Amino acid sequence: MPAYHSKFDTEIRVLPLGNTNMGKLPIRTNFKGPAPQTTQEDIIDEALNYFKPNIFFREFEIKGPADRTLIYLIFYITECLRKLQKSPNKIAGQKDLNALALSHLLPIPGENGFPLNSMYKAPQSKPDEDEMRAYLQQIRQELGVRLCELAFPDPQDRPSKWWLCFSRRRFMDKGLVGQGVNL
Repeated sequence: MPAYHSKFDTEIRVLPLGNTNMGKLPIRTNFKGPAPQTTQEDIIDEALNYFKPNIFFREFEIKGPADRTLIYLIFYITECLRKLQKSPNKIAGQKDLNALALSHLLPIPGENGFPLNSMYKAPQSKPDEDEMRAYLQQIRQELGVRLCELAFPDPQDRPSKWWLCFSRRRFMDKGLVGQGVNL
């Protein structure tokens, strides 16, 4: 069975993110940033929907720029779930994920710690790098909000075990940060 790929490569015109081969897709968000706005399903919805089946794959054929964005989001969801393991309720989880989204410790494509540098083009200039950082921060913030809505069916209770059971899985046997590194 093949992995689930992003439908945005075929349905929506994907803007290049700076001078890289990663897609800058429209998202539904209230956070400020360079992402175009939309009112329809976006790449974050797709990442959350495809996370559970895609996390089991060791290989993922990249079919376009939107797939590169999807891969980044899948790596980031795994980091979020690792962070949510320690959260006693939804409010604490939201604070933890917001702090993670704003962290400068998360590598971006082209930096030494990024797991798939061979599949991503690094930003060619400082403005391209700044645009990529701003876009990735914006989608991380929005993803954190939506993930908390899914992972905490009861705001006063701990996160759902049906989400946390994936916190130890590694997509393509890689992670956004190295194993054992706590953010």
